[in-house]
Amino acid sequence: MNLDAAMAQAPPTAELKIIYQSQNFIVVDKNFDVKINSDDESDRVTVATQLAERFPDNVDDTICHKFRFVHRLDYSTSGALCIALNKKASAVAGDKFKNREVIKEYLALVRGHVSEVSITIDKPVYPNPEEGLTHMMCVADDPPVDMKTKSATTELEVLQLGMYDGEPATKVKLCPKTGRRHQLRVHCQYIGYPIVGDYTYSFRQDVKPYRMMLHSFKLTIPIPNELIDVIATDPFTTELDSKWQPLVASR
Repeated sequence: MNLDAAMAQAPPTAELKIIYQSQNFIVVDKNFDVKINSDDESDRVTVATQLAERFPDNVDDTICHKFRFVHRLDYSTSGALCIALNKKASAVAGDKFKNREVIKEYLALVRGHVSEVSITIDKPVYPNPEEGLTHMMCVADDPPVDMKTKSATTELEVLQLGMYDGEPATKVKLCPKTGRRHQLRVHCQYIGYPIVGDYTYSFRQDVKPYRMMLHSFKLTIPIPNELIDVIATDPFTTELDSKWQPLVASR
């Protein structure tokens, strides 16, 4: 898609919040239900178009989508997202992700009251081979014999028990130790506590919430001579969403 054309057609959307900026990097607080970039002309607002409007001098016409995204967040996920502003910075940050030196912390609201204080989910994942479900991931309890699985580990810590829109829910911190596609979503579903509003992993049943309640909260990238250590605003508070009502104080 032509970036200029997309920007011209872009409808109003929440302002792109910048939480870190240097000569080499920008970290934004991505809005939920926004793609990072797209080749589909119907996707009139993406993070790439928002960045191009906000930082026209940083548009790089030599690369696809004009910006170097160091990592990715799902369409439905909000929060901290890092963009490199030059090729060298992109390579350095990419190596940190590849070598698992980056610390990522997510916040989520999950269905039900989690009984344990903390859970380590160490379960490989693989793409769902079923027709119509290939956009989803599966936990590899009993994968097809010819299916290659990938290791995946998530640490879950309970922050608050509460109610969301009158139904039991738990606010949790999720720390992925690996970076697999849909890892946090499929791991939460696997242990019986799916993320509130996850349309995909509820098999199109959890449609009442206005968004999927998963947020990239803290991001630490140990770049030499430039430590990126940022926190994005917590959206899962009663002040910002009155449907979330904690039953006990934060742990």
